[in-house]
Amino acid sequence: MRNATYGTALILMIGWILWIGKPVLLPVLAAVISVYILLAAAESMQQLPIVGRLPDWARRALILLIFALIVILLFVLVIDNLAQVAAALPRYESNLVMLVTRNASLLGIEDEPTWANIRRVTLDQVDFRSWIAPVLLSLRGFGITLFLVVLYASFFIAERGTMSRKVILAMGGEEAGGRAISLLSRVNERIGQYLFVKTVLNVILGAMSFVIMLLLGIEFALFWAVLIAFLNYIPYIGSLIGVIFPVLLSLAQFGTLNMAGAVLVSLTAAQVFVGAYLEPRMMGRAFNLSPFVVLLALAFWSTLWGLPGALLAVPLTASLVLVLGEIQAARPVAVLLSASGKV
Repeated sequence: MRNATYGTALILMIGWILWIGKPVLLPVLAAVISVYILLAAAESMQQLPIVGRLPDWARRALILLIFALIVILLFVLVIDNLAQVAAALPRYESNLVMLVTRNASLLGIEDEPTWANIRRVTLDQVDFRSWIAPVLLSLRGFGITLFLVVLYASFFIAERGTMSRKVILAMGGEEAGGRAISLLSRVNERIGQYLFVKTVLNVILGAMSFVIMLLLGIEFALFWAVLIAFLNYIPYIGSLIGVIFPVLLSLAQFGTLNMAGAVLVSLTAAQVFVGAYLEPRMMGRAFNLSPFVVLLALAFWSTLWGLPGALLAVPLTASLVLVLGEIQAARPVAVLLSASGKV
């Protein structure tokens, strides 16, 4: 009874620390995951003809510079697309008028289906002005978080060279330090490979989605493709959310259900191809986690940190399973959390 009480108190304390420490912990964890991906990418660059001849520090500096440029371009892409969406709203409104007018009976408007009646029961019910301040605050917070992620990742990569010496000193000797370094190396290699391959798959999915939307004439195709790639880190619901947004935009852009259906079918086909064909061949499994553990991790991290928590839920949990699998005393826990019992 006493152990159960202590365990419950510890869980509540950790949850409270995670909730309160979100502004600090979120960019740190995102930077750690980014470092794993960047280091795996730097190792993979050895296969390239010219870049592969560079020393390790040069390849890491190069991949870090590319990462910083991608983050800057991502933030610029978000701001630019928001401005373009605001400029296209009048045109979208006219397309929605035609679409909703043709289906006015579905909204319970049985008399004259004019735009005044339709707007009265739809757009007029939403206070768009109340959204402006939260959106601006979210953009500012998004920019600050991206800056901190790049900053922290830079320091993590810079201090990686002295980590071995500090581990040996912390463990109190060469023998114990060598065992700890060996364990950390195995864990880092497995986590890095998992996150790197998952990122490559998401990039492939984003590129396929971009080509599909470009061929169909969907506006802001690059923005939606990047969003789909990011949301694919979230299992099950991430793919669904990523497809919904372009489908809704196609309704506003073209005002026809046929085009929305074409966008839905084509983007879903790309999701199925990557999830059912590429992932099993490149990774064995997208993540070696029990479906219940995945749902529990999504519920836990999304409750604590919202959408960023949902994006980080599976990488964090999968990394935890890899760490526990390398520690003999904690290996049974990793087996229980895994999908197949093999870690």
